[in-house]
Amino acid sequence: MNGPDRVRALTRRRFAWRLAAGAASARVLRAAGQAASPAAGAAGDFPRKDLPMKARPFPMTQVRLGEGLAKEAQEVNRRYLHRLPAERLLHNFRVNAGLPSSAQPLGGWEKPDVELRGHFTGHYLSACALMYASTGDAALKGKADAMVADLARCQEALKDGYLSAFPLELFDRLKARKRVWAPFYTIHKIMAGMLDMYEHCGNRQALAVLEGMAGWVDRWTQPLGEEHMQEVLKTEFGGMNEVLYSLYGVTGNARWAEVAQRFDHKLFFDPLALRHDELKGLHVNTQVPKVIGAARRHELSQERRYHDIADFFWYEVTSARAYSTGGTSNGEHWLTGPLRLAEELSKGSNTTECCVAYNMLKLTRHLYQWTADPRYFDYYERTLFNHRLGTIHPETGGTTYYLPLASGSWKVFSSDFDSCWCCTGTGIEEFSKLNDSIYFQDDRGVFVNLFIASELSWSEKGIGLRQETRFPEQEGTSLIVQAAKPVEMMLRIRVPWWAVRGGSARLNGVPVAAFASPGSYLTLSRTWRNGDRVDMSLPMSLRAEPMPDDPTLEAILYGPLVLAGPLEKVTNEMMWGRYGPDLKKRPLQAPEFRADASAPGSWIQPVSGAPLTFRTVNHARDVTLVPLYKIFGERYAVYWRVHPRV
Repeated sequence: MNGPDRVRALTRRRFAWRLAAGAASARVLRAAGQAASPAAGAAGDFPRKDLPMKARPFPMTQVRLGEGLAKEAQEVNRRYLHRLPAERLLHNFRVNAGLPSSAQPLGGWEKPDVELRGHFTGHYLSACALMYASTGDAALKGKADAMVADLARCQEALKDGYLSAFPLELFDRLKARKRVWAPFYTIHKIMAGMLDMYEHCGNRQALAVLEGMAGWVDRWTQPLGEEHMQEVLKTEFGGMNEVLYSLYGVTGNARWAEVAQRFDHKLFFDPLALRHDELKGLHVNTQVPKVIGAARRHELSQERRYHDIADFFWYEVTSARAYSTGGTSNGEHWLTGPLRLAEELSKGSNTTECCVAYNMLKLTRHLYQWTADPRYFDYYERTLFNHRLGTIHPETGGTTYYLPLASGSWKVFSSDFDSCWCCTGTGIEEFSKLNDSIYFQDDRGVFVNLFIASELSWSEKGIGLRQETRFPEQEGTSLIVQAAKPVEMMLRIRVPWWAVRGGSARLNGVPVAAFASPGSYLTLSRTWRNGDRVDMSLPMSLRAEPMPDDPTLEAILYGPLVLAGPLEKVTNEMMWGRYGPDLKKRPLQAPEFRADASAPGSWIQPVSGAPLTFRTVNHARDVTLVPLYKIFGERYAVYWRVHPRV
């Protein structure tokens, strides 16, 4: 096997389980003749058949974060949410509705002349609702409730259920197929914010506003007809299908499912349903929310077509288009075919848009619930720790637009009031819900999927679970049971894919006789009593992940963590208010190495007394390596050119 073929095989090995499942699904699909898109049915014809979930998330109100990386990110984000003035967030809505406002408009993408204005207000409502569910912050809930009431007044003034910070003229241009940014994308963010306010805060006015908006969408789209609507869908529309399917799930009104189905983008969905990768050239974050909508449809209907769309898309992106961090995209697009990641990286410095990582985690969460397969959380953990937790500024709460991976890159953060990018919006949501995927449940017990200090209160069972860990600085975790009386339950703890050196567990200090293999669960089924304790040891190790199309270019990982090498400090001016670094103006070459690329432990050594810190040895220019999430205010390299020893 030649070098590129060997690396391609290694790249796909961890996802062989998806490949086998995908091939079987493709055979079934072809045999059934399901390639064609289904015709839109009448409102009462939606095939409601809820998918039985193999794993269900606990409500965020039952999980609280403990001290650690996640809690720090949550708290700096919470302070930012409190700093944002409601009057400024509402200003453009009031002006558009003809209502008085003397507030200073926000800047960036919320400026009064920007066609996406209003999107960030929708993100803000979602973030407040999620933060309330995560922390019980009543002040943020009250602030968001008041904003919903104000937006309801704007909707009433605009008539016909329409609610936006921009006039209907943008939708007229969309209908006429004239140049316009993305009006449905923006409407989706507002609708999603209202749905979150209803689901997490119990705000029934938000549901009424949402149904009013959905009714307007129905009336706008219904006369277009299939061909015209498919042309409209060539303009980015966010997750309109997802929010409408979710509204149907909440209300049971099949009208919303019919409207959602109008947002089936057949040009994009049909190849995915046949398991064809036709993603090259596409704007990435335009596509991921559509697939989340397909996943939501499958959950409400069990239609195989929508399962295959979501399943194949996730598999193809994570196994053939994702960098070592779990992130994907370059300059917001896929510029190459699958498994051409070194080529992709060479085409620009603005890799891995943060919105994409946010939405890929949402999609992963859906697919995991269908199967309870812990290997989905191998990807989730990789992306959470490498891409998400390192993209929020630890002092300001500003977030990045990209996580750039080209050598010499640095992280650039949003400002408080003059950025309001799409990734600022998904950022404030992300860091408001870091407790939503640690624990899942089924009728037999609890799944522990992430090693994050936290406390679960399963009130229905009369049992609690406290997780004590300093992961990833601690190579393991401890779980302590809190129970008023004995409870029979199955406790399943994920053994991650990177635990290749073996692991161990102790139950109340006694070694557990058998351990689980990487990519599975350690299952402990017993009657649990108050104070029972499980201690997990999960040793990490160094390994190299070469690019599939250039095995001399590789990333170094320790356990799930991507290690980066700081190269030089950046000025304060370089760190703020831009989408990403300008490497054309400020090029910086990373050192190259001659070493055994397949054995990083032979030329990279741990630094004594410095957790998660390593140093290359015996090279002309050695570098220190630390987790990428720890780097702020410095230029860095993630991928290294490693030449064979001569």
